[in-house]
Amino acid sequence: MSDLAANPLLQPFETPFEAPPFSAVAPEHYRPAFDAGIAAHRAEIETIAADPAPPTFENTIAALERSGRTLSRVADIFFNLTSAETSDALEAIERDIAPVLARHSNALWLDDRLFARVDALMKAGPAGLTDEQARVLERYHTAFRRSGAGLDGPTKDRLAAISERLATLGTTFGQNVLADEKSWFLVLEHEADLEGLPDFVRDAAAKAAEDRGLAGRFVVTLSRSSIEPFLQFSARRDLRELAFRAWIARGEAGDTDNRGIIAETVALRAERARLLGYHSFADYRLSDSMARTPDAALGLLTSVWTAARTRALEEAAALEEIARDEGDNAPLAPWDWRYYAEKRRKAEFDLDESAVKPYLQLEKIIAAAFDTATKLFGLAFTPRPDVPVYHPDVRAWEVTDAEGRHVGLFLGDYFARPSKRSGAWMSGYRSQERFDGEVRPIIVNVMNFSKPSDGEPALLSFDDARTLFHEFGHGLHGLLSDVSYPFISGTSVARDFVEFPSQLYEHWLERPEVLSRFAVHYRTGEPMPKALLDRLLATRNFNQGFATVEYTASALFDLDIHRLAEPGALDVTEFEKAELDRIGMPEAIVLRHRPPHFQHVFAGDGYSSAYYSYLWSEVLDSDGFGAFEEAGDPFDPAVAERLKTFVYSAGYRRDPAEAYRAFRGRDPDPSALLKKRGLVPIGGEA
Repeated sequence: MSDLAANPLLQPFETPFEAPPFSAVAPEHYRPAFDAGIAAHRAEIETIAADPAPPTFENTIAALERSGRTLSRVADIFFNLTSAETSDALEAIERDIAPVLARHSNALWLDDRLFARVDALMKAGPAGLTDEQARVLERYHTAFRRSGAGLDGPTKDRLAAISERLATLGTTFGQNVLADEKSWFLVLEHEADLEGLPDFVRDAAAKAAEDRGLAGRFVVTLSRSSIEPFLQFSARRDLRELAFRAWIARGEAGDTDNRGIIAETVALRAERARLLGYHSFADYRLSDSMARTPDAALGLLTSVWTAARTRALEEAAALEEIARDEGDNAPLAPWDWRYYAEKRRKAEFDLDESAVKPYLQLEKIIAAAFDTATKLFGLAFTPRPDVPVYHPDVRAWEVTDAEGRHVGLFLGDYFARPSKRSGAWMSGYRSQERFDGEVRPIIVNVMNFSKPSDGEPALLSFDDARTLFHEFGHGLHGLLSDVSYPFISGTSVARDFVEFPSQLYEHWLERPEVLSRFAVHYRTGEPMPKALLDRLLATRNFNQGFATVEYTASALFDLDIHRLAEPGALDVTEFEKAELDRIGMPEAIVLRHRPPHFQHVFAGDGYSSAYYSYLWSEVLDSDGFGAFEEAGDPFDPAVAERLKTFVYSAGYRRDPAEAYRAFRGRDPDPSALLKKRGLVPIGGEA
């Protein structure tokens, strides 16, 4: 075992801004650091729970906020790395520590002595507390109640066992998906295998091959940034089918088959909900959300599904006509959709990806995201190569405000690699707080863009650029946080509100004021021609039926499987099939995330019963950007100040619906969502 006195995770970080000293930390440091952090936190909890003094905010809630600092620091570093830069050694530790941490969490949230103190404070009311302190107290009380505090001993014991088992299942689920994504790739060995692929797809495939020791050949991986362009451009239908089937089969076979894990997870979640007094897990989960009930979320999904399915069937008919004109009379299959959609886009808008990508350099889109934050919120971003990072591809910037004060650190990790799980996300190595002195955040954005060859710029699709703006919106939500207490800091808000700041930020990417400055050709430096820019913006709702259907169907699956009060011996494959039949899923579209690799929902509790939240938040962002449009300026200072005050900086200081009203001056207009997606029938109303 490591000497604790020499363990870098347990010492002060002598680095710029006290950033994690990644190069000094080895896998063998983590378990001793976890054990030390858990022991210290247990002692702190015991001191609070056994305090003979009557409970006060200071000796109970503030004391809880101060507790567990070492454990939180170790966990933040470790779990960020297991997502973005993992290894066999880290995965083994993750499997071992997941149930241990669940057991430790249960010991806190199911401690009747702690709950009695919090409950007494809640019953005493907010007198003498600031508004923020009252909110923190309410959130702690809610968290204790939702964990099972106050229930009888046998019930709490069973809740603890369920929590521990779910932690193991979620960890295994995520590792299985990553194993499949790392192990499968398609080698394109002959020129005929490359038919239809533009240079930027070939270059990315060559780099992927080089990274796997196959220099001189071309490789397609299961990273979305690799496989989607291949499906979009490859003229080889047989290879498209081969790649697509592997993509949607992640987590569905052999040692990495996740279907049994899903069945057990759903059953345990349903049991936990029943023990807590709810009809189903969906009822339990949504009771502490903006939606409040599964019926409310289902109502939104159903209204969007109807319009999206109609549009998707129209799109499918148009694609089949293109295929027939090219002599392909086979029924349109899922591996055909992106290929013929790209042809349709070129035919209808005189636009294809290869014409747009040279104008969307990664460096310029990062600069555009930064510049937008400067104009809206007065932020500046200064590269800090002296800040330690966990991989050579990761970059660090210091963020300062208009007065030059330090706001936080921002890390950008943009390229795909086998050690990183797929997708894109924002996370934090440290959260903002100030109740015991100012603590500034360290925020990271993680992407999976294709890495270019040495000396070449990374070129993005417009969807890639939108993803970057989306995750940077999350990043700003963490960076701009301005609260006292870590329990309500940054993105620690209701799940169906957390996507609002990120999705709202996407709107600025589509502004001509932004694209005309930053969409410049990587060779000539010339701005994107206005005619091309106009055509690009005209396609914002192209293929929207497909995009909305694949997402909404996934959200419906998630909600419906968690509405089962008694899942029983669930056959996940049959449930998926029955669900798609019930909603009338178009045959040429599959779920955006099929169950065996639906990590949002089954690799942890993050979006379980709550994948609908992207759409719920989109109602807010579709309506919310209207505040800038009504002001006649996408950077209107007064609107931007309200947005910062009531959304980006506010953490969970208030109920999300109140926060939105404080920003917008009214409740959101739901019709804005269908209008934004272009799903309102011509001449009709949303």
